[in-house]
Amino acid sequence: MSIMNILFFTDNFHPESNAPAIRAYEHSKEWVKQGHSVTIITSAPNFPEGKLYPGYKNSWYQKEKIEGIDVVRIKTYMTANEGVVKRTLDYTSFMCASLLVGLFIKKADVVVATSPQFFCACSGFAVAKLKRKPFIFELRDFWPESIKAVGAINKTLIISFFEKIEQFLYKKSDLIIPVTQSFKKTLIERDIDSNKICVVRNGVDLEKFYPRDRDSKLEEEFNIKGKTVVGYIGTHGLAHSLITLVQVAEILQDRNDIVFMFVGSGAIKKQLLKIVNNKRLENILFIDRQPHDQIARYWSMCDLSIIHLRNLSIFKDVIPSKIFESMAMGIPILLGQPKGEATEIINKYDLGIVISPENKHEMVDAITELADDKEKRNAFKINAKQSKKEFDRKLAARKMLDAIESIM
Repeated sequence: MSIMNILFFTDNFHPESNAPAIRAYEHSKEWVKQGHSVTIITSAPNFPEGKLYPGYKNSWYQKEKIEGIDVVRIKTYMTANEGVVKRTLDYTSFMCASLLVGLFIKKADVVVATSPQFFCACSGFAVAKLKRKPFIFELRDFWPESIKAVGAINKTLIISFFEKIEQFLYKKSDLIIPVTQSFKKTLIERDIDSNKICVVRNGVDLEKFYPRDRDSKLEEEFNIKGKTVVGYIGTHGLAHSLITLVQVAEILQDRNDIVFMFVGSGAIKKQLLKIVNNKRLENILFIDRQPHDQIARYWSMCDLSIIHLRNLSIFKDVIPSKIFESMAMGIPILLGQPKGEATEIINKYDLGIVISPENKHEMVDAITELADDKEKRNAFKINAKQSKKEFDRKLAARKMLDAIESIM
């Protein structure tokens, strides 16, 4: 195995805690441990509020070393993760700045760029071609199809233009690494050569996420001792239909033994807070977004993990990364999502209950059943413990590394 200099473009990176940031960070750490050099080009951490994290500046060029990874941060237009126009300005500013800075990175044997939005891939592709190096597209989402599906943008000409760029990037990539088998199938249907597609699913760091007792300090702080905690941990976005969870909490508000815990932030959090306040619901906790190294403490308080997406066909191909964290923590999962790879994982490993998305009545029944049946919850926990090793993030990182080496 020869040592590689990997140049990686990602809009989000540690200490941000969304799925692309975590995957890029954990894979890069593993590649460094394998002896490779990794340079990350990213923005100053600000997701999802669009506000700089403490200790950082939004300057043209900052460099730091994180666990052996060379991290280059560039100046971008920062905005909250809401509103199409402002987010597009954010994405295009990253594309332009990262392209310019990427050209001055001397050591690069291969260029990797990750989605979900493909402006990042555009700059990675351009740098790879100008440097005459292989280009790898890590495909986390079909963008712009996903934003069209949730109604964030509906102008046909703009969507058509973006889709042509998207297809061009797929065609010209030397290797595409989608995160689901469903994505691979769709790529092949779009006339992309199957020989240059290698699926590398998401996973979880088993050294950070494992079954543990409830965090006593948090339990006391939020006054949840003795209660069944139904947890939603992650982005509060347009795709998740969290209003359904609020409706369920309203139906179950007379169950004093059940409390709903929302941890995170996102585009619709203010709307949710307003609804909960207007309805004076006292069985819902809203907790701010937490650093990723603290998330396991909040998972530890959950008796049940809710993972939910809107009832749109595009989401049948998505595998939410929360599944793997829930599994690693030994937490039963209640999954509301169109039938696809994610629902297959829950059913195959018997990790919890699958319901129809955006169906509050099914959700009420499932929560009530699991809250009242501790033995069933324990059975799901045992199944999670037995199956989690298959989704070790280290295995995923090494599989991706093997795929990269195969084209060198």
